[in-house]
Amino acid sequence: MVRGGIKGTNDLLILFGRYPVPEKAKTRLIPALGPAGAAEFHRALMEQSMRKARDFCISNSIAFRIYFQGGNPWKMSRWLGKDIAFFRQAQGHMGQKMHQAFEQAFSQGYHRVVLVGTDIPGLEQRHFQEAFQALSHNDLVLGPSIDGGYWLVGLRGPRDIFTEMDWNSKEILKQTISLAQKRNISFHLLDTLADIDTPSDLKREGLDALFSKPYLSVIIPTLNEEANIEKTIRVAMDPDVEILVVDGGSRDHTVSRAKGLGVRVMRSRPGRAVQQNAGADQAKGKTLLFLHADTLLPDRYVGHIFETLLERGVVAGAFRFSTDKRSFPMRVVEFNTNTRCRLFQLPYGDQGLFMPREVFEEAGGFPRVPIAEDLLLVRKLKKRGRIGLAPAHVLTSARRWKALGVVRTTLINQLIVVGIYLGISPATLASLYYSKTRVH
Repeated sequence: MVRGGIKGTNDLLILFGRYPVPEKAKTRLIPALGPAGAAEFHRALMEQSMRKARDFCISNSIAFRIYFQGGNPWKMSRWLGKDIAFFRQAQGHMGQKMHQAFEQAFSQGYHRVVLVGTDIPGLEQRHFQEAFQALSHNDLVLGPSIDGGYWLVGLRGPRDIFTEMDWNSKEILKQTISLAQKRNISFHLLDTLADIDTPSDLKREGLDALFSKPYLSVIIPTLNEEANIEKTIRVAMDPDVEILVVDGGSRDHTVSRAKGLGVRVMRSRPGRAVQQNAGADQAKGKTLLFLHADTLLPDRYVGHIFETLLERGVVAGAFRFSTDKRSFPMRVVEFNTNTRCRLFQLPYGDQGLFMPREVFEEAGGFPRVPIAEDLLLVRKLKKRGRIGLAPAHVLTSARRWKALGVVRTTLINQLIVVGIYLGISPATLASLYYSKTRVH
């Protein structure tokens, strides 16, 4: 330990946070952001807080750990990194959780311990520095928040000052200061900062423009899909979602049936790549899901998307594949498809491709080709990171396999894949595909 400074392995910085799960994280923000949007807000703030805390600790040789609730250590490390020490928060109110964390740290030989929350946009590294410096001359340091609580607390040695207070009160800071004065505990106050718990907090800090509904835009390209579109839309409806149907010139009742369900309907030139790009241009969500009109999403699909994209290094994802044809040959096709996705990260469009909007835009969207636009985009995305596979199955219509037979359809699909990898023009491959299948 470097005497007189803030450097030392006897010092510890603790980050208190939660594994983000829609409907469980930042619940008071759900009216403004939706369940997944609120969880996404928490994710963004926690990652920002962690980066600042870790950078500070690395620069000053200070130990760092995260105490969490929700999830488990494996999920936390998959999200934030395997080189972080994760500890589960104690049961009980916040005072009991903090007391346990401090007690554990002091029992392990740490001298100065600072604990900070993760919902403070104004948090900076200088606040950590001031906290540790203050603990060189004080027993207690507090970072007041404007709601009457505090966003940071630091101790020099074990003190049981948190378990006796009323944690439902809006005057926790006053209670803590009063108790410290009664016990002759010297303390120091940092800057007053704002934490974000409610929609009004979001608006006050000017973050309502950056974080708003919807979390997810579901983009469905259509062409004469009146038999499928209503069911596909109904299954996709969710509080976190906007649905955009992009029609390429249907001559049946596809458009009227989609409008009848109250979703946005756009017109576009035909072609799945063109239609999906047009939908992405108009989408409002920070995350995009491209869904074929004959594919049904699984239960809780928004949560599956959120958690798949939460994994470190994942830039995009898709669902596991299944069809509505219950036969042994189709089971083989499904098994092979899911094995290919797991081993080679090569999902196709009928598995529901999803990704953050910025990833889609940075990749240039779907290549404007008449066929295999999904494969070409996935190959681009793989250069940027991993393609995740959600732990749930979509249900895709087997109409093409029913019309042509399982073996013939599979062979045509594989010829197209091989052709793409050999550099054959997608236009040439499209003439083969549509002349053989005659199914959109």
